[in-house]
Amino acid sequence: MAIKRSGNQNSSPNVKSDLLSPEVTAQERNANPNFEPPEASLRPQTLDDYVGQRDLKEVLRIAIQAAQGRQEAIDHLLLYGPPGLGKTTLALILAEEMQVRCKITAAPALERPRDITGILLALQPGDILFIDEIHRLNRLTEELLYPAMEDFRLDITMGKGQSAKVRSLNLARFTLVGATTKVGSLTSPLRDRFGLIQRLRFYELDELQQIILRTAGLLAVPISPAGAQAIALRARGTPRIANRLLKRVRDYAQVKQQPEITPTLASEALDLYQVDKRGLDWTDRLVLQTLIEQFQGGPTGLEAIAAATGEDAKTIEEVYEPYLLQIGYLARTSRGRIATAAAYEHLGLTPPNPLLPW
Repeated sequence: MAIKRSGNQNSSPNVKSDLLSPEVTAQERNANPNFEPPEASLRPQTLDDYVGQRDLKEVLRIAIQAAQGRQEAIDHLLLYGPPGLGKTTLALILAEEMQVRCKITAAPALERPRDITGILLALQPGDILFIDEIHRLNRLTEELLYPAMEDFRLDITMGKGQSAKVRSLNLARFTLVGATTKVGSLTSPLRDRFGLIQRLRFYELDELQQIILRTAGLLAVPISPAGAQAIALRARGTPRIANRLLKRVRDYAQVKQQPEITPTLASEALDLYQVDKRGLDWTDRLVLQTLIEQFQGGPTGLEAIAAATGEDAKTIEEVYEPYLLQIGYLARTSRGRIATAAAYEHLGLTPPNPLLPW
């Protein structure tokens, strides 16, 4: 199959950028806790300030009002969906709306039973315990949560062997908010103990535009609505990425001494970071280009693509493929991966005519 190129293609290798990662980056995770920059206030504090997730907000609003009316803690809540969509923010908003404290931790940090025991005993009535990546809880920690979630009781085994005794401690009535990107990896006993299970979806273009305009206002960055839309187009439907791109465009505007972020300025800045108009970076385009040029568009196995691109197969499957599938540039079949006509068009390549059905 002959492939005709159109337009200039940047084929020079590049280091993978964290700009488009929906996960929290190392720099964001290791920020100095003793210093609070203006960015620390970017999270919305109330449901009214939270943009997007309209149906989910309505469910939470009802849960909050009902719990307040009964003067009880909110039922345990499981939030699932891709990273960067606001699961932690929603937990903090719940605590703010209920006027209680929110303790944030992650499942990998709860290695030993005593780790979760100390946290549970320190909770006050109505407090919210947020556990990120809850699907990664180890078995012993998870089993301790069962009576804690159902009966607000903590069972502790004291001693060993025949002299071992189980002591039960009463816990304050708290709310467990679990967050996961892999709801199918949760065990049924844990999943069934959540009273509310809600999915977060990707954000629409107008929602991301509102988020960027709000963030720009908090950071005192002059930006036009069209400039915010230009950034939103490349944000992969994810607020975390949108805010991260805005900060990089802000840096570019400052260095270039531009008074306002316009669509042209935003495009120039993000082109510099090799983030194209559909939010693809260099590696995304490499995966598509390799599939098209070396494998005639597919179907091709994941391992073959990984070997040809020099990327780890798991990284391609978990980091790059989800967005390429979401925007319709890649199809995954039982025979392998297939590049769609939209992928050819995006790369400036001419697809076979007609595109072969697989």
